[in-house]
Amino acid sequence: MADHGEAVCRQVDGGITRVFGLFGKRWTGLIVATLMPGPVHFADLRRAIPGISERMLSDRLAELTATGLVVREVDAGPPLRVAYRLTEAGRAMEPALKELGRWAGTYLADGGRCPERFRT
Repeated sequence: MADHGEAVCRQVDGGITRVFGLFGKRWTGLIVATLMPGPVHFADLRRAIPGISERMLSDRLAELTATGLVVREVDAGPPLRVAYRLTEAGRAMEPALKELGRWAGTYLADGGRCPERFRT
């Protein structure tokens, strides 16, 4: 029988902790996935993600920019338009996001719940 002591349970990989610290926030994954094909203007990004407010989108984009996954580009216009694109580091998330999508298609296809056949 495995030791399930308190010390064992507290050992979490530092990389996984950092990933979920960022991608565990609501909307972050959807924003990155929407930016995967290429640059997107702010208004188009907001339309692409139903339910996100301007404030939340702005906050999440600022976080992603600060971490180095997203670049903010200003088109002087007129009119003035702001677009966002993924950096090399952001684009490197594509295989992981695609794999998560495949996983969800198999294991969360039943209305967001894992089907009974996989619960053993």
